[in-house]
Amino acid sequence: METFLLLHGGGGRRTMAGFADLLAGRTGARVLLPTHPGFGGTERPESLRTVRDLARFYVDGLDAENVTVVGNSFGGWVAAEMALLGGPTIGAAVLVDAVGIEVPGHPVADVGAMTPAELAAHAWHDPSRAPVPPAAGGTGPSPDLQALAAYTGPGMSDPTLLERLRAVDVPVHVIWGASDRVVDVAHAQAFATAIPKARLTVLPASGHLPQLETPEALLSALLDG
Repeated sequence: METFLLLHGGGGRRTMAGFADLLAGRTGARVLLPTHPGFGGTERPESLRTVRDLARFYVDGLDAENVTVVGNSFGGWVAAEMALLGGPTIGAAVLVDAVGIEVPGHPVADVGAMTPAELAAHAWHDPSRAPVPPAAGGTGPSPDLQALAAYTGPGMSDPTLLERLRAVDVPVHVIWGASDRVVDVAHAQAFATAIPKARLTVLPASGHLPQLETPEALLSALLDG
C-alpha cells in the first residue's frame, strides 16, 4: 500500500486534515498526518532544535519504505530536508508553497506581524474564502508561531538550503499557488531549478494553502505522473 506523509505548516494540523481525508478517500493509500512536536499544545523535545532535527525525527520514525512526503509551507521545508536524507524510506517529496530558501529580492512575508485580513490577502487567491482564525488568548505570538520560530529562527529560511538541495536524489514535485504572496512563485522556480529531479506545477487561482483553497487541483497535480 502506498504511504503518504503529510506535513503541515505554521497553521497547524487542521490546515491539512481535510486534504488528508480527500487523499485517503480517493486513493485508498495510507495517509499519515502528524502534529509537529511543539504545535497544538504538544511538547517539543530539547533534541529538536532545527528543521533538520525534525526531518531526521520523522525519517527515523517511519515504518515504511518509499514514502511520499507532502509538505506545505514550513512542512515543505521539512519535506525538502527529508528528501536530502533520502535512503529507502523516502521515495519522493512534494513541496507545496514551501518556505526555507533565500531568493534575492523575494523575501518571505512576515506573517506573524500581519492582521487576519492582511494574512488572508497574502495567503489566499480569494481572501473572502479564508476561514476566520481562532481567537488568540493574551498578547504576543501564538504557541504555534512560537514553535515555528523555534525551528526556523526569525528569518524563516536557511541560507545553506538552496545549495544543499543539489544533492537530492529522489523525485521532487514542486507545486505552487500562482497567487501566493507569502512565498511567491520565484521561490517555486528556485526550488525546481536547484533540485536535479524536480518538476514544477503552478496552480492558477490558488494561494499559499492550495490544500484548503483548491484541494481538487492540488490532488490532481499530486497524482499526475
